[in-house]
Amino acid sequence: MAQASPKATAERDTSCKPILVLGLGNLLLRDEGVGVRAIEYLRALALPAEVELFDGGTAGLDLVEVIAGRDLVIVIDAVDMQKEPGSFVRLGPEDFGAAGWGGVSAHDLGFLEALAVAKLLNYAPRQVIIYGIQPGCLDFGFELSEPVAVRMPEIVQAVVREIEVAAGHECGAAGGGGERV
Repeated sequence: MAQASPKATAERDTSCKPILVLGLGNLLLRDEGVGVRAIEYLRALALPAEVELFDGGTAGLDLVEVIAGRDLVIVIDAVDMQKEPGSFVRLGPEDFGAAGWGGVSAHDLGFLEALAVAKLLNYAPRQVIIYGIQPGCLDFGFELSEPVAVRMPEIVQAVVREIEVAAGHECGAAGGGGERV
């Protein structure tokens, strides 16, 4: 007999923090790991207690329980937008179909599918913001390409600004930026 997941209810799980910053990517493929690298940068900052940082790596449907019941999920991931390497945009999940992009990142079964499953189970996060960063190099290697590495502080500052707005107070880092779609 199959058992239901502990979070498979429509009620919000109050044990999880309301704001989740989720970094996605594969650290073995240089810029594909930009979301995970951003989480590393954010860990060094003093963030509000209501914020959880999560290295999602290349997890797919395993993310359903991670995002379940959150007020806000901020995703950071490499996105091929046919822009200059290091460019980043602020998106909503609905922007991916409208923009005509073929895929989110190198990990095909990923966040958007996990979000769809969470919606079907009636415990999707209330709001999702995606910071997509244009990769410059997806070769094997651990270092970010120069164009992406140079923009990392600006990307992190933009995410911190989202956290400040959602939490209602400053985190000690100024910022913003990135193109809005």
